[in-house]
Amino acid sequence: MANETGHIQQSITFEDNQVAASLYGDRERHLRLVSAQLGVKVHARGNTVRIEGAKPDVVQAQRVLEELYAMVRRGQDLRPVDVREAIRMLEQEPDTNLNDVTRSVLDSVGSRHRIRAKNLSQRNYVEMIGANDIVFATGPAGTGKTYLAMAMAVAALNRQDVSRVVLTRPAVEAGEKLGFLPGDLAEKVNPYLRPLYDALNDMMHFEKIARLMERNVIEVAPLAFMRGRTLNDAFVILDEAQNTTPEQMKMFLTRLGFNSVAVVTGDVTQSDLGTKSRSGLAEALEILDGVEGIGFTQFTEQDVVRHPLVQSIVRAYDRADESRKKKSKGGSGSNGDADA
Repeated sequence: MANETGHIQQSITFEDNQVAASLYGDRERHLRLVSAQLGVKVHARGNTVRIEGAKPDVVQAQRVLEELYAMVRRGQDLRPVDVREAIRMLEQEPDTNLNDVTRSVLDSVGSRHRIRAKNLSQRNYVEMIGANDIVFATGPAGTGKTYLAMAMAVAALNRQDVSRVVLTRPAVEAGEKLGFLPGDLAEKVNPYLRPLYDALNDMMHFEKIARLMERNVIEVAPLAFMRGRTLNDAFVILDEAQNTTPEQMKMFLTRLGFNSVAVVTGDVTQSDLGTKSRSGLAEALEILDGVEGIGFTQFTEQDVVRHPLVQSIVRAYDRADESRKKKSKGGSGSNGDADA
């Protein structure tokens, strides 16, 4: 019932005390987070929660808690980041069913833990990979671009939708050249491919990965090794694509054979090519826009699923970049290459 100030009280009683305790979090930190994010007072006593505040905020808080309770009841571990994402998703699209968004992406991945979409952008990305032969995913680090693509590749391999997985990235890093590193070519490029190995190790046991790599069912290779090949019946991932040249990007995209899927990931704001070469990723996004069978997903800093500070860091750098661009245009009178 609303009082004279327009505030109301609403109580929710959850059936399962143990599930309710998991929903509340350690020392009720999840409830405190809901309170802080939505501007309501939340009090728990046993399996009953009382919410006080302005009616729209109370209604929203009730919806959030009920959706999170359903997630925990299905067996999903709840963390503060999950609470924040649930609030954000329901604010963006009030009719969102969190069960549909966070259902397991990888029932057939064989990983040691369930891998789920953390937000609407990730769920749309997963669905886009399933609906297109080529998908471009761009945006800042920490949005799950490569990780989810890797998960989809392993799931496709386990379902026998494809016969192999090919993981590649350009061997380009800021301030360092391959020739300065010891060893043969394979040993030189291995450090550049380490992030792909890390994601793969998170989804499959090391012994299985070793067996599949020995049989070339899973291949991790620098982009230069793709030239002259035709990749049939394969799930191919090109990571850090902002560091490809236009020629390299065209070469990669034309490697795709029958019954194959390619996912291209990168952040066009983080190119290490220098000022003399335009990013092949940036060019491809322009040239291929509107081509049937190619999907595009643009993640933003709001989609970052790492530590909450990462979102703030990304936003701060974006503001700094915009400020520098404005000063450069205003001072020189000429337009610089934004993709360099």
